[in-house]
Amino acid sequence: MATNLAELLVGSSERHRDRTAIALDGLTVSYARLNELSARVAALLRAKAIGAGDRVGIMLPNVPEFAVTYYGVLRAGCVVVPMNPLLKGREVNFYLSDPEAKLLFAWHDFAEAAEEGAREAGAEAIIVAPGDFEEQLNTVEPAFDVVERDPSDTAVILYTSGTTGTPKGAELTHANLEHNAQVMTNLASIVPDDVLLGALPLFHAFGQTCALNGAIANGAALSMIPRFDPGRALEIIGRDRVTIFEGVPTMFTGMLHHPDKERFDVSSLRLCVSGGSAMPVEVMRGFEETFGCKVLEGYGLSETSPVASFNHPDRERKPGTIGQPVMDVEMKVVDDEGNEVAQGEVGEIVIRGKNVMKGYWRRDDATAEAIRDSWFHTGDVGRVDADGYFSIVDRKKELIIRGGYNVYPREIEEVLYEHPAVREAAVVGIPDERMGEEVGAAVVLKPGQELSESELRDYLKGQLAAYKYPRRVWFLDELPKGPTGKILKREITLPAAVQAG
Repeated sequence: MATNLAELLVGSSERHRDRTAIALDGLTVSYARLNELSARVAALLRAKAIGAGDRVGIMLPNVPEFAVTYYGVLRAGCVVVPMNPLLKGREVNFYLSDPEAKLLFAWHDFAEAAEEGAREAGAEAIIVAPGDFEEQLNTVEPAFDVVERDPSDTAVILYTSGTTGTPKGAELTHANLEHNAQVMTNLASIVPDDVLLGALPLFHAFGQTCALNGAIANGAALSMIPRFDPGRALEIIGRDRVTIFEGVPTMFTGMLHHPDKERFDVSSLRLCVSGGSAMPVEVMRGFEETFGCKVLEGYGLSETSPVASFNHPDRERKPGTIGQPVMDVEMKVVDDEGNEVAQGEVGEIVIRGKNVMKGYWRRDDATAEAIRDSWFHTGDVGRVDADGYFSIVDRKKELIIRGGYNVYPREIEEVLYEHPAVREAAVVGIPDERMGEEVGAAVVLKPGQELSESELRDYLKGQLAAYKYPRRVWFLDELPKGPTGKILKREITLPAAVQAG
């Protein structure tokens, strides 16, 4: 087993030097070149006295430079803090300040927010632009050695959250991520001749483990899409002869409903993997009929690296379920006291195994709440059938999943409460055919204040990443509350116009 996750790249570069590791349109990066560039990143960090255990932010879209910096940071023995490139300055500040990151690699298109946040956090920002970045790396000699780490050392801090408080950093170890890459290798039977479509954001656990690490561990190629577009995805599948497509349900829906879908050649596809949120059975059936490719649905969370269960390719597939636990992982359904419930009964899904994080970064309280008696409590409500297949019934948490992105209501509510005209606010998920869920905000204004829906949306748009701000805003005279004064989100009724979108 690799003691440093970067050894996945080193091993593949030795076996598959000249094969394509990463592709982006006309640009291809071989395994030998990716290995060399990552070694230069490690040398750059070393020259800045950044070393083993230090945290480094990566705020890049799906471009080859993500892989270069990711494996370079790991190679140097540092900890990767992946960040959405759409974050605003105030958000960048938090994602760097909380883990005390010393440096941030940020994409040039988002330089302003990155530099603002890094400045406030006391971190250095290196702006990554094609060509310029390579020139900067050429100023140092590659450090090809890999800093040895213990398998239990943290490799990546992935920020996630419940519905209260600030986001928490899930500490995923080298062992966690190496194990999950092996799980994906086995489930998808990934071989060097495979081409994976890099449509999932690499700053998320799903894209990072299943696409990036899954491809690199096996000498396969990853063809990237910086911003998902259904037509573009179909085009790249045909152009690059993509064999494995991994996506969230909204991606499958977008491709299924593309007006020109019939003109694309997707005959190279042998397997599709869905995760991130529940795949509607009708979408799965329609996709398989239209594109002639089997879709396997799985389940996991950032805290589980992420894959925990899967509809295994060599077993019966049950559409509408999240399958059975993967290798070296156990799952069960429990009641509020932690007792396992009878088969078919509803309860909370709990998980333990080699994929479970070691804890939340400097949040012992949150770690103790989430991991009890070695079982990670997911906050997801489900059931298990007689064959050991799990199904998600509902979400215990109020997490909103918009187009595969996690949106945390409390974070948006905090920004809403900062507006001088807002008295109270509640952010809720609204079912949406295209996005799965849309972000909605019910708002009560202070007496005598006037504010339009569009004005409030514009305000939020300036404070929050594009995938977070509420598209649907409506005003109420009062929010429903319980006896203690707690806002009861489940009793918030949506105006007909809001529900219709």
